[in-house]
Amino acid sequence: MKMWKRNVIVAAVLAVVCAGIYLNWRFEENQKIDLTETLDREKILNDTTFVVQAEGGEVEALANQDPAARMADYFAKMRLSRQESRDNAVHLLQETIAYAGEHEDVSDSTNQLQGIVNTALSEASIESLVVAKGYADCVAYMTKDGITLAVAAGSGLQETDVAVLTDIVLTQTDFSLPQIRIVEVNDAEPEN
Repeated sequence: MKMWKRNVIVAAVLAVVCAGIYLNWRFEENQKIDLTETLDREKILNDTTFVVQAEGGEVEALANQDPAARMADYFAKMRLSRQESRDNAVHLLQETIAYAGEHEDVSDSTNQLQGIVNTALSEASIESLVVAKGYADCVAYMTKDGITLAVAAGSGLQETDVAVLTDIVLTQTDFSLPQIRIVEVNDAEPEN
């Protein structure tokens, strides 16, 4: 009887999460707006500058950021995205543990929660060590199948850089060499 109740709760939580993802996707799809159709052509100067007229009549130009700022913004967005998805998973696991009856086994949920915490600590440790080695920034993404390390390297990654980064990952995790993927994040101007 306990397993049946637990399975029903897990199925209900999964159904709610899937419904939320679907509704969010549909809402975002409906919210896409083409600025060239909604704004006057005079307000759009070119692909890199957008002019907005404030309430007082003054004109404000919003230009694209310089490459270094774009790079920092990229890494900040990736960390935020990773943290939001992790927070959602932690929240669901905490709810599962909280709503479990006193006789139900919550060791699986507790182990998953501990795994998320350990993954977050490992990613933070790897990122700190990479920055300590002189790289501008990086974001580590760990899954059960491997790790991806996105690294900002201004002059490009050389074989020695890949060796240093691989060594950091190998010493901080239990992953083997084929499970490590290193990606260089380019700060060059985007092509129009």
